[in-house]
Amino acid sequence: MSLGIGALLGSLAAACSPLGAFDRLVPKDRGGTLVASGLAYGSAPRQRLDVYAPRGSCGQLRPVVVFFYGGSWNSGTRAGYAFVGRALAAQGFVTVVPDYRLVPEVRYPAFVEDGAAAVRWVSANAGNYCGDGQSVVLMGHSAGAYIAAMLAVDPRWLGETRSVVRGFVGLAGPYDFAPFDVDASRAAFGQVSNPAETQPVTWAGTGDPPALLLYGTEDTVVRPRNSEALAAKLRAGDVNVEQRAYPKLGHVGILLALARPFRGRGPVLADVAGFIRSTVKVDDADRRRDR
Repeated sequence: MSLGIGALLGSLAAACSPLGAFDRLVPKDRGGTLVASGLAYGSAPRQRLDVYAPRGSCGQLRPVVVFFYGGSWNSGTRAGYAFVGRALAAQGFVTVVPDYRLVPEVRYPAFVEDGAAAVRWVSANAGNYCGDGQSVVLMGHSAGAYIAAMLAVDPRWLGETRSVVRGFVGLAGPYDFAPFDVDASRAAFGQVSNPAETQPVTWAGTGDPPALLLYGTEDTVVRPRNSEALAAKLRAGDVNVEQRAYPKLGHVGILLALARPFRGRGPVLADVAGFIRSTVKVDDADRRRDR
């Protein structure tokens, strides 16, 4: 590990800080590449997204992963997540990383609405990048996992477009955190008259897409009980749910394990890719991996 990356890890350990400097320093997967940047899915300045795709020719349409980053709903930018986009693209998936509006400019439900708009854009436009807009997996970390979860389990946001969602992958997501007792949740949700309506566990149940819920056992920011509560609610509705707990990984560590230098800390990328392949149709001969 370089001294630069090592120093950055110390600053990222306590919370979900912006990852732009980390992303610039960390080696990327050569099997995935940025194919479009700053595409508009809405009229607001932050309603933009980037698209990553496997290198090589397009033999057939590929599954699409929409990845929502975290940051307590008040920080973050897609520019810090090329390491995620390229890692997933190298596994054979077209990967979309959207920005979304943040607190204090907006509060709930605006960031969920932005997530829904991004997914609708993906469904309509993924084919331009060799992606299958009818085969979408929603994925997120921390506050982004919350957005992905709400889109997966709450039918209010996507409407008919929800039918294209084949799976949900959540990394260290807050799914059962009412009442709002920390500054970030109060700022984002404190104005809501019925807190239960904001919680993924309220909506999860029969008919939801398969889910993979991942967390680090050392996470003190978003407690593992959030994943356990959502898994229990989904299983009660006969939804296929897989859980993975990674020893010695914390809230940010589970995300950084997607980056090439840190994959030895936990098989997060392998577990995510395996789940996606088991959930959507993937032609083994058409996968593109890092070389």
